[in-house]
Amino acid sequence: MSKALLYDATLCIGCKQCEQACADKNKLPYDDKVAAETRQSEHKFTVVLAKDDKFMRRLCMNCNDPACASVCPVAALRKTPAGPVIYEASRCMGCRYCMLACPFGVPRYEWNSVNPKVQKCTMCSDRVLAGQQTACAEACPTGATKFGERSELLAEARLRLRDNPGKYVDHIYGENEVGGTSVLLLSSVSFEEFGYRTDFPTDPLPNRTFAVQSRIPDFVPLWGSMLGGIWWITHRREEVAKAEGGEKKGGAK
Repeated sequence: MSKALLYDATLCIGCKQCEQACADKNKLPYDDKVAAETRQSEHKFTVVLAKDDKFMRRLCMNCNDPACASVCPVAALRKTPAGPVIYEASRCMGCRYCMLACPFGVPRYEWNSVNPKVQKCTMCSDRVLAGQQTACAEACPTGATKFGERSELLAEARLRLRDNPGKYVDHIYGENEVGGTSVLLLSSVSFEEFGYRTDFPTDPLPNRTFAVQSRIPDFVPLWGSMLGGIWWITHRREEVAKAEGGEKKGGAK
């Protein structure tokens, strides 16, 4: 069964313990300066936003059918049956297509690193695989972030909406957006106030990108192969020229 997170903004007190737990789990820096940052980045995977005494979390939604994984040419990103969308740095070629494809603008690139990687929340995939809850859910003192089976969390979210009609916006964000996600959100104010788009389609985005890609003429991959061949020949010529230059210098001594 697929796991998920349910974040209920009405229970959040803005303590940011989820931010601290996420940083500790992923060995990321966390101090007052980082805590004050209000945007996700390569060193801050989750953010607690505050507005007029209302709170909201931003993190990777770990889509059920992730667009980031669908465009990755080397399968560095993939959705796991347990729910998390994981990233394998050893496979990554640095094309950053995932950054363009993600509808939530989540993946970040380590521009200042000598060995850059794409960074994002992977929903504590190792902990989930070991039967544990995510670090952020475990650290939450009020139960605002809850971990469990997606189907059960959806049922609980529907129950909260039904029993408290005036308390919440009548919508479970992530239930159907872009085909559904493994992060579900409840809020008492509109999701747009915290930067969440509400105009997404309900079908998975990869369905749409495939429809476009399937119409790309066959000469495109052929052209790519030709460019690769040209690059190899040029590179090879440079290597040969360097080798010949070294031999000439050696013979002249």
